[in-house]
Amino acid sequence: MTKGGMESVEVFTSEGKGRGLKARKEFLPGDVIFAEPAYAAVVFDSLTHVICHTCFKRQERLHRCGQCKFAYYCDRTCQKNAWLNHKNECSAIKRHGKAPTENIRLAARIMWKIEREGSGLAEGCLVSIDDLQNHVESFDNEEKKELRVDVENFLEFWPPQSQQFGVQFISHIFGVISCNGFTLSDQRGLQAVGVGIFPNLCQANHDCWPNCTVIFNNGNHEAVRSMFHTQMRIELRALNKISPGDELTVSYVDFLNVSEERRRQLKKQYYFDCACEHCKKQTKDDLMLAVKEGESKPSAETVKEVIQFSKDTLEKINKARMEGLYHEVVKLCRECLEKQEPVLGDTNIYLLRILSIASEVLSYLQMFEEAADYAKRMVDGYLKIYHPNNAQLGMALMRAGVTHWHAGLIEAGHGLICKAYAILLITHGPSHPITKDLEVMRVQTEMELRMFQQNEFMYYKMREAALKNQKIQVMPEPSNETSPSLFHKKE
Repeated sequence: MTKGGMESVEVFTSEGKGRGLKARKEFLPGDVIFAEPAYAAVVFDSLTHVICHTCFKRQERLHRCGQCKFAYYCDRTCQKNAWLNHKNECSAIKRHGKAPTENIRLAARIMWKIEREGSGLAEGCLVSIDDLQNHVESFDNEEKKELRVDVENFLEFWPPQSQQFGVQFISHIFGVISCNGFTLSDQRGLQAVGVGIFPNLCQANHDCWPNCTVIFNNGNHEAVRSMFHTQMRIELRALNKISPGDELTVSYVDFLNVSEERRRQLKKQYYFDCACEHCKKQTKDDLMLAVKEGESKPSAETVKEVIQFSKDTLEKINKARMEGLYHEVVKLCRECLEKQEPVLGDTNIYLLRILSIASEVLSYLQMFEEAADYAKRMVDGYLKIYHPNNAQLGMALMRAGVTHWHAGLIEAGHGLICKAYAILLITHGPSHPITKDLEVMRVQTEMELRMFQQNEFMYYKMREAALKNQKIQVMPEPSNETSPSLFHKKE
């Protein structure tokens, strides 16, 4: 079964998984298998005033809707493009007196679209909203209680003049949002800023070692009447060669967890037992739980103690980060590393988590040399664990490269940026803002490296002079979030 714009894929029944997607033609790494605009999407409650409600880009100055005083837009173009989806929402917010939560707003946008177009197959969709999985029957008591509250709040917000839906169908929509809501990121891909429903993407099954990745593209809304105008969309991109008939899979969770933990997350969030090859064979679990080998190999009891200490420290670090106590975070990281280093192997996930936090926070505090050392150890571990074309690996290499450049380590910095660029060309494509930024960095560091190789002394003198003549570039404030996950789960 195919539908307009989706000729390269078809829905099929995947053994033991239900519906799935498979390729109808060959794809090479980096190929866009399909692009899909959102059926409906909303900005997170906490970011409604700093993120454009049309393209989901972060902007310093946004235009506010003069009617409801709730929605914000980059400019008149984004506001005009939003009106079809915002019109009913706008009057409902005015009538209700305030905007409801993101879940209610997303459900309402879905319902208004159904009111306009019906609940059958929308243009370009392989399945209808009616046919999406909701897993309501698998909800535990707490989730059922939250569902009842959401339905009640929705009915309070829903205008009496709009088409009225039954409680069972409203519950279905909230179930669809709960297990199919896709996380939308800002234009730099570093922060989760919203949630949307993409019916075709929902058909792609999970694999811990997938052959596809999903990237959110905010689109180019500035070039309205030109060939460069593009809309907000997700892109399903091939990570390796895919043959006709191959199932198309994506990873719902970060691979940087042992198989047991990934399976637990998948069961809790998506209500299925993962039976992929990497989980069945516990592939790479040994690397993620590695300990020091040789004569100084620690006892099982010592390893257990250090792992528990690491878990306790990570909780303290999260608390300190929430409070903005970054020097305290660094102190905790150093203390933890001192205990970890004699015991845990270089690819142990608890060591890598501390190295990641330490490098990020130290970069923010302008302590680049120490940050670069931790970043290098972190990516060396990641390279042994992640899929070679994993998007998070590419982003980690990019951050490590920038940190090395700030530390004046131009050779290592350029090498890391080149590795990151090669991955992001596949995962994000050459036109994505992140890839474009990285290309600028790659060209700049290549030029600096040539200068360094010709005359090291002159390079450092010129670098010092250049840095004196410009404001110190402050690294982004560390976020308490991990990289945005594929599907959004309401906390």
